[in-house]
Amino acid sequence: MNDSAKYLKSVAWSDEDQCFIGQCPGVIGPCCHGNDEKAVYAELCDIVNEWLELWRSDGSPLPAPTYDKRVVEKLVEFA
Repeated sequence: MNDSAKYLKSVAWSDEDQCFIGQCPGVIGPCCHGNDEKAVYAELCDIVNEWLELWRSDGSPLPAPTYDKRVVEKLVEFA
């Protein structure tokens, strides 16, 4: 598992922008967009990996993980 898997990534449709917007809270805010949800998610994953690699190369600590079993359990409550 790479470090990127420890962070919740969100891709959601924006009525205002008429496209999908990708973000990773705790790592980067809205940072990519497009009309293809899967393509936006793939781009978001690349961006998150790049940010994490930059922090590592700078010797900076990585942000606290935002994805774990408790997050999944909370999301299931809303489904």
